[in-house]
Amino acid sequence: MNEKSPMGQPAAELPRAGFSSGFGVLAATLGSAVGLGNIWKFPYLTGANGGAGFLLVYLLATLVIGLPVMMAEILLGREAKANPISTLQALAPKRQPWWLIGVAGMLGAFLILSFYSEVVAWVFAYVFKALRGSILSSDPRVTEAAFNALISDPLQSLLWQWGVLVFIGGILVLGVTKGIEALTKKLMPILFLLLLLLCAFSLSLDKAAEGLAFLFKPDFSKISASVALTAMGLAFFKLSIGMGTMMTYGSYFRDDQNIPVTAFRVMCADLCVSMLAGIAIFPAVFTFGFAPAAGPALVFITIPAVFSQIPMGQGLMVVFFVLTAVAATGAMLSLMEVPVVILHERLGLPRTRATLLTILLLVFLGAGCALSNSALADFKVLGMTLFDLSDFVSSNIILPAGGIFLAVFVGWVWGMDKFRLALSNHGQLHNEKLARAVFFVLRYVSPVLILVVMLKGLNLI
Repeated sequence: MNEKSPMGQPAAELPRAGFSSGFGVLAATLGSAVGLGNIWKFPYLTGANGGAGFLLVYLLATLVIGLPVMMAEILLGREAKANPISTLQALAPKRQPWWLIGVAGMLGAFLILSFYSEVVAWVFAYVFKALRGSILSSDPRVTEAAFNALISDPLQSLLWQWGVLVFIGGILVLGVTKGIEALTKKLMPILFLLLLLLCAFSLSLDKAAEGLAFLFKPDFSKISASVALTAMGLAFFKLSIGMGTMMTYGSYFRDDQNIPVTAFRVMCADLCVSMLAGIAIFPAVFTFGFAPAAGPALVFITIPAVFSQIPMGQGLMVVFFVLTAVAATGAMLSLMEVPVVILHERLGLPRTRATLLTILLLVFLGAGCALSNSALADFKVLGMTLFDLSDFVSSNIILPAGGIFLAVFVGWVWGMDKFRLALSNHGQLHNEKLARAVFFVLRYVSPVLILVVMLKGLNLI
């Protein structure tokens, strides 16, 4: 590429860092995939869509669609060593506008961050609420009132959101090795250990069996096209694909990294954390009489009830919300890195300035979502608040559409020879059969399945 930034340096050739070790690659990628999508979004969508039937569709979508697309996205990023826009410009034939996938990914990342940053704000606020012990109760009226008091206060909503954006921006300014990799290396193992501890307590509750049955015994009558679309959107959201995130992280991958193995481990870890979150929450839902379809508030009204019934409950509740903040931080880092690296490499802005500009844009965009339960509660588009609209459009339209175009690009434009060579680390790995199988899925299966589920779920066919 010869395109130059305003500073006169080729955009794709600006000095860029990378992950320093194989474990750093895995930890950072896990930090992107494992976040509030697992601990917050997976339980409430599973509860709202009938439990085990939704879970089954989600598992199929993750395996058949999510994993191949994630591998392709990481592979493209590593091959070009650039941001998503520059990557697709470098790998596509000249004058073909495949770089627009990168632009759409950046817009999708901004849209997700506009509502996701507010959910992360709730988590950070709950760390302090847990420290004070004001939410430790098994009474649904108490926990629901505490959550509603937080989200209905416009000043609190905005201040907590702004605080989260500044915190995440500070980590990003440090860069890839000192910022993202250093943080996720330390925090990801702790996340798994703490969630296992929480599950052990939840399984000791009186109606744990009912919660597990809801989670693992499917009712196929509850599976519909809209449920399938929601499950597929969740798979894309949780694996951070279709928005340029995995392509960006792929650009920091080491050349000797085994991408199929890494992607498979990330997928398994992502599924594992989701299952653990479900096991931790649904026994409490049935034990204390909460509604499984409580929506985005589910985690925040259920978890305090769990800890109110066990020894050292307040301390363990603090640990849980710290754990959730850890997960949220890793995911937000990966999301914000997409626009930051594009502004840095495409416009030649220093990382500090690119991060500051990203934060300022999110302060503006996120305000509407932050105020969706207070000052703007009555302002609705297509019957949805700005919070719900941002979630719906990003998860059910932008991310699946990005997945379609990525699969088409790899399967029909980039081609089998380049895909096979890149997946084998240019001949270092002997995975010919795997490459052919994944390429077949990307070329013929993934785009058709995603398109059909999208159109059917949106009632367009």
